[in-house]
Amino acid sequence: MQSKVSELFGSLVFNEAVMEERLPRPTFKELRRVMDDGEPLDLDIANEVAHAMKEWALEQGATHYTHWFQPLTGITSEKHDSFLTPKDDGRAIMTFSGKELIQGEPDASSFPSGGLRATFEARGYTAWDPTSPAFIKDEVLCIPTAFISYTGEALDKKTPLLRSMVALDTQAKRVLALFGRHPRLVTTTIGPEQEYFLIKESDFQARPDLVLCGRTLFGCVPAKGQELDEHYFGAIRPTVNEFMKELDDELWKLGVPAKTKHNEVAPCQHELAPVFEYGSVGVDHNLLTMEKMKLVASHHGLSCLQHEKPFEYVNGSGKHDNWSLAADGRNLLDPSKTPEENLQFLVFLTCVIAAVDNHADLLRASVATAGNDHRLGANEAPPAIVSIFLGDDLDAVIHSIVEGTDFHSTGTETVDLGVPMLADITRDNTDRNRTSPFAFTGNKFEFRMCGSRQNLSDSNTVLNTAVAEELDRFATDLEGERAKDFPKAALAWIKETLIAHQRIIFNGNGYGAEWEAEAERRGLANLRTTPEALPALIEPANIAFFEKYGVLTEPEVHARYVANAEQYAKLLNIEAETMIYMARQIYLPALIQYSASVAASVATKADIGITARSEKELVRTLTQGIDDISARTDELEERNDAAHALDDPRAQDEAYVSDVVPAMDALRAAVDAMELLCSRDVWPVPSYNEMLFYV
Repeated sequence: MQSKVSELFGSLVFNEAVMEERLPRPTFKELRRVMDDGEPLDLDIANEVAHAMKEWALEQGATHYTHWFQPLTGITSEKHDSFLTPKDDGRAIMTFSGKELIQGEPDASSFPSGGLRATFEARGYTAWDPTSPAFIKDEVLCIPTAFISYTGEALDKKTPLLRSMVALDTQAKRVLALFGRHPRLVTTTIGPEQEYFLIKESDFQARPDLVLCGRTLFGCVPAKGQELDEHYFGAIRPTVNEFMKELDDELWKLGVPAKTKHNEVAPCQHELAPVFEYGSVGVDHNLLTMEKMKLVASHHGLSCLQHEKPFEYVNGSGKHDNWSLAADGRNLLDPSKTPEENLQFLVFLTCVIAAVDNHADLLRASVATAGNDHRLGANEAPPAIVSIFLGDDLDAVIHSIVEGTDFHSTGTETVDLGVPMLADITRDNTDRNRTSPFAFTGNKFEFRMCGSRQNLSDSNTVLNTAVAEELDRFATDLEGERAKDFPKAALAWIKETLIAHQRIIFNGNGYGAEWEAEAERRGLANLRTTPEALPALIEPANIAFFEKYGVLTEPEVHARYVANAEQYAKLLNIEAETMIYMARQIYLPALIQYSASVAASVATKADIGITARSEKELVRTLTQGIDDISARTDELEERNDAAHALDDPRAQDEAYVSDVVPAMDALRAAVDAMELLCSRDVWPVPSYNEMLFYV
């Protein structure tokens, strides 16, 4: 089995090993220089790479190629072109040029642009990203690319991410040079933990809200939820296990290092976590993972739900972004056994702390979506207040630096289990804090605010750029110091910076009401909803921040704000329209029919002298409920129409969150109250009890 998996892994990827085998040695070396040093790609080299890539793809059964890119929708897009080229003599050959490899031209008119492009301005370009290997999916050679407009603005999520990685590499090298280190490449590594739900495909198809919105807009509380904690890490049911095994195989073929799989907290909820990878490749692989999850689920009679909150009353799904820094493969956030003596580690740690504090608003905005608003602060995910958890030992190190006192480590401890045949357990110096939005977990930070459906490019773009800014500040402040004075000056810089940003460090319970009050006292923002969070993108200081490091121009920042704001309003409009449709076309007809049936039973019993008191009361309650649902549906329609008619994105979002969402909640409450009164045979859609606990 080991040899089978080893042979399977990366078998559909045009990776470095394949390139080294198939390309002439000078060509391979030149391509490596392009990939490692960011040098421009010569067209002759591109032609050689394209030919080798095509020949390999044809051997794998591919007939088409596509430039695979990430528009502002957050998902991936592709347009397939065949390798086939007809000849004058009636034959055809398979061709693929260097020009076709490095540049494509998809229609850009129908993708979100936030106003950067008019609808009639259709031309856009895709540009090959050689740092992310090409792969074969569904007999198509997929070439990861950036996506830009005719006039050069980024219309995607990958381009700013790559720019932020360049900025981080540049500034980190300046800092490391002060420590006498000159690495070839400093990069981020990420490992996204993907949470998701699996339900029966028949239940999914029977729920218009799931089909159209990805989440249930109605559904009363189930008799059983997650309160017994029996699903978490529980035995995986056979159908799900078969799904997971096929998913592993499909991901391994694509070079995705899927590592861990298990049941999550909520019923029907699961998680997949990969091994850490180069930052932008990790994002690409997470998007591939999400796509493959949906496809493979259908092979097993299941539907994969990746919405942040598919079901009320049980936990929603997030995507923990495990983020770290590495210089030529060496982790820069590894504190070693004596973090208090590791000056380089303390510099990078301090820069991350300051970066998160200075740009907490942008980090919050980077995870702001209609779906994620259901999770944040809901006792299942971190609160909307951004803070950092460091653990006891690192917190003590920070305290000793700030206060100028001696540091005393608790040291490595072991736990005696009292059973001779069981080995003693080595206890980490820090526990895990599930309530923290940004937690240090040994040699990396875990950004836990990201939603399960989100493209992690946004969060990593902000984080990378914010850390680059602090590294820039450190290098600028200390590059003039003499070598012998550098350690003392660096420590003084660390102390000054930590004093200024100590407010962001919080090791307590982020779910507690007292933390909200404490955070307010510290001056930390609590941006609970997307309409509150998104405007941070277009604050003048934040625009200048992105422009300074060449990550986003002012028009590109505004475009992202408009695109995100419009997406929020559009999603809520779809949800409101779906609720109106379901209330009028599904729930009200079923309730009217059921109440008429009960009323007929009351009349029949009255003819033979039976009072039927409980049935009469049920008819009254059902009739009142029908009237209530009808009235609340009308109110929702009126409010949604008013919000939908607004032109200004900010005003429209505020109208949705303040007017439409409460009307949606009221309609749901009215319908859910009736579900509790109706026979299971009469209720027109699968209930939570049925969907969450299938065998």
